[in-house]
Amino acid sequence: MDKIVILDFGSQYTQLIARRIREYQVYCEIWPYHLKECDLNSSDIKGIILSGSPYSVADPRAPQLEEMILKSNKPLLGICYGLHLLVKTLGGKVVQSQTREYGKALLTILEKRGIFEGFGNEMVCWMSHGDSVKEIPPQFQCIARTETCDYAAIVDDQRRIWGIQFHPEVSHTPLGKEILSNFIFNVCGCSSDWTAESIIKQQIQWLRNTAQKEKVICALSGGVDSVTAAVLTYRAIGDQLSCIFVNNGLMRKGEPEHVLRNMEALLGKGRVIAVDAKDRFLNELQGVVDPEQKRKIIGRVFIEVFEEEARNLGDATCLLQGTTYPDVIESISVCGPSVKIKSHHNVGGLPELMHLRVIEPLRFLFKDEVRQLALELGIPDEIVWRQPFPGPGLAVRIIGEVTENRLEILRDMDYIIYQELKNSPIFKKLWQSFGVLVPVRSVGIMGDERTYKYVGVLRAVMSEDGMTADWAKISYETLDIIARRVVNKVAGIGRMVFDITSKPPATIEWE
Repeated sequence: MDKIVILDFGSQYTQLIARRIREYQVYCEIWPYHLKECDLNSSDIKGIILSGSPYSVADPRAPQLEEMILKSNKPLLGICYGLHLLVKTLGGKVVQSQTREYGKALLTILEKRGIFEGFGNEMVCWMSHGDSVKEIPPQFQCIARTETCDYAAIVDDQRRIWGIQFHPEVSHTPLGKEILSNFIFNVCGCSSDWTAESIIKQQIQWLRNTAQKEKVICALSGGVDSVTAAVLTYRAIGDQLSCIFVNNGLMRKGEPEHVLRNMEALLGKGRVIAVDAKDRFLNELQGVVDPEQKRKIIGRVFIEVFEEEARNLGDATCLLQGTTYPDVIESISVCGPSVKIKSHHNVGGLPELMHLRVIEPLRFLFKDEVRQLALELGIPDEIVWRQPFPGPGLAVRIIGEVTENRLEILRDMDYIIYQELKNSPIFKKLWQSFGVLVPVRSVGIMGDERTYKYVGVLRAVMSEDGMTADWAKISYETLDIIARRVVNKVAGIGRMVFDITSKPPATIEWE
């Protein structure tokens, strides 16, 4: 299978480049720039992209271009910092600009070939840089410029090295996808063979080779990732797979029953072991208000419950996980250790504790690719398009202590929010939409009586991958209906507010 490799120098847009390339059904992997053991000479690698970076090439700490990259003789495309790195390494000159250039610019195309094949004379592009190319290396030619950037695109035809100052992967560069398409097809000669059908066929064979005759267990959450991993694995190894679904009492209204019905339809009766651990989780959370402590308790108790149930299965040796590509990418530090925003509840502690070998058939797929795979596997739309749901569930959507009463209030509020937004035109554009319970009481009037009830929050955001998010522009009419229904129907809620904070600076979840 043809492959494009992106060498990541720490850009916030690196994943977006990969997503754009995969939209053309060409397989693409992201590698940290410093992975010296990787074989760039492999015949399936058809081209290499050098990403942007938060660094300046003038910074003594800045990532450098490894010699093996140039020695691979593969077509190269340097984007922003990638361009600067190529220029500096190959004998050109890069200078720090007096002011950072950020925003839209009009690009004048001087040579309509290669990455600009089929283009007109001009196009809009998105700039985001503090350094600029002052002199290009020998054998390079300028092929595009802007009013303030003399070398907006350059090329060395003999070595098939291209460099661009702007970002083709962002939507603010309207023809950016066509530039990437020209690079992967015209320059690198890739074939479009990365399809849902081919992935299923490939992964079923991989699962059979990996699992052999061993028993595999899966921690099933009901989300699209774990369900897709389970269905795919069941197709590959059948009765060797057992799924365990733990009801922690922190799920949405009717969700445990819904998950079990769906899995029975997909895998058949008896394939999922359901564990009711609601009381155990709530007892452990009693009196706990710190969000980090809540997450850690939920993670620990989940592991304890799962381990107990798995022990009853006897000789399972493998753990199936619905790990996706963003999880893999974010687990590798590119430019130093990242700051921990919050602990994530997953089954990360299980393999070591139970001496299990991890199997991750989705580890090279983005969320949208997992959904395409799920559709191809016949998984119902309601699972495929289910919004991301935090591992700790509603516990991190209740500020402060988690109690059964507060959970019931939040479930009822959240269900009304879901019902009304599902009937709204904006629903399919939403990444996540949900309610948050703030245990601060607010005065109100219902009939002739004074009320003193909790505050409910509507949180709804739009995003491509959850890394950044903008608050959803829900119509006043829909907001009005949600607020009136919640206050009138949900016992305990006396006031509704709408969170209009984007990520960053806020996170999507409140805890």
